[in-house]
Amino acid sequence: MNDIAIRVEHLGKQYRLGRKQAAYSTFRETLLRAANAPLRWLKGERKAEQNSFWALDDISFEVKHGEAVGIIGRNGAGKSTLLKILSRITSPTRGRLDVYGRVGSLLEVGTGFHPELSGRENIYLNGAILGMSRVEIKRKFDEIVDFSGVEQFLDTPVKHYSSGMYVRLAFAVAAHLEPEILVVDEVLAVGDAEFQKKCLGKMSTVTNEGRTVLYVSHNMDSIERLCSQVIWLNQGNIEECGKTEEIVNLYLNSGLPKENLTQWSNRKGSQSIFFKYLAIYRKESQLSSREFQMGDSVHFLILLHSNDNFARAYIGLQLINFQGELVFAFHSQERGFRCDMRKGENQFKLIVPFLPLLPGNYYVNLAVLLPDKSIADEVLLADTLVVYPTDRYSSGYPFLSSHGKFFIEHQWVNLQDSPEGQNL
Repeated sequence: MNDIAIRVEHLGKQYRLGRKQAAYSTFRETLLRAANAPLRWLKGERKAEQNSFWALDDISFEVKHGEAVGIIGRNGAGKSTLLKILSRITSPTRGRLDVYGRVGSLLEVGTGFHPELSGRENIYLNGAILGMSRVEIKRKFDEIVDFSGVEQFLDTPVKHYSSGMYVRLAFAVAAHLEPEILVVDEVLAVGDAEFQKKCLGKMSTVTNEGRTVLYVSHNMDSIERLCSQVIWLNQGNIEECGKTEEIVNLYLNSGLPKENLTQWSNRKGSQSIFFKYLAIYRKESQLSSREFQMGDSVHFLILLHSNDNFARAYIGLQLINFQGELVFAFHSQERGFRCDMRKGENQFKLIVPFLPLLPGNYYVNLAVLLPDKSIADEVLLADTLVVYPTDRYSSGYPFLSSHGKFFIEHQWVNLQDSPEGQNL
């Protein structure tokens, strides 16, 4: 049996920019246009090239049966275009695509739904679009409804559904009708956290059953949990592909400054004091790093330039996870530390003796405030930290991101066999 589920060879997709529908013309205009066609073609060929855009340009890869492959990249990288080609929604401009198996797609909220039909009717309609027989849909109907959680509104036209209800029902249909290949775009962001967790669990089950999943997402946490391989697209080309952890780390670090913040544009404030440099070190190390283990001693070296003397300024450093949640904020004021600024260069160090973060990826934000609490400089996404799993107690079981957000030092005691238990 062929082990390949998807084979893509030199695939390209070109779009024309600013193309308008031609107006109706008279017979005479048609004859004149035909006579001038050769000259117009010579002049227009270069213009057509200038007005074209390659959403995908000469990409090649293979996906094996049973693999879960993440597709990542910034907006406009070509991710959705690739999935539309894989789903036969649009055709490539050039190249070859071979898909071995039935494809179930969830590319947009409510894809394949008719707004005037009820949820019940749309299950059968969408299932038929995916190539399922009525008997097959009927056999899976109760599971679909139960998973979607919209049973109460099943006989209501879907035009009255919220976007969250749409995506619940659409995903339930696509996932339960047993396609050999499940293609999912970034639509799960519409659902709530509980439903997203449910969907990721279902996609893991689909993979464990030997079926193939292609998953586009900007949520690196879900990519890392679900996918074993990742394809990183950048401006229509494959930047990198390989094992998830390695490619995700390359991707996350690709758009960040290399320690010199003077060229970093994502900042605001009066700039009467401004950040010039940030370096992150392990204890006793002279080499900066973005990679740490839980429990490491981490030093943040910060260099600022002040345009004047300020007797009491305030420095803050935030750690943000990749869900956009504030994990912790270090403030010099709360620590009782005076940040007196001299005109010119000023250097400070923030020391975290024990990094209590569980494995994951974190952003670093910086801010410096003037004595009147107004913002002098704020730098968002100044750098990243990557925290790796650690077998803290040498038990053979490292702490993982699924354990929460923080590590808390702790121990277990058998009260039957310990002095503590005998004293109770």
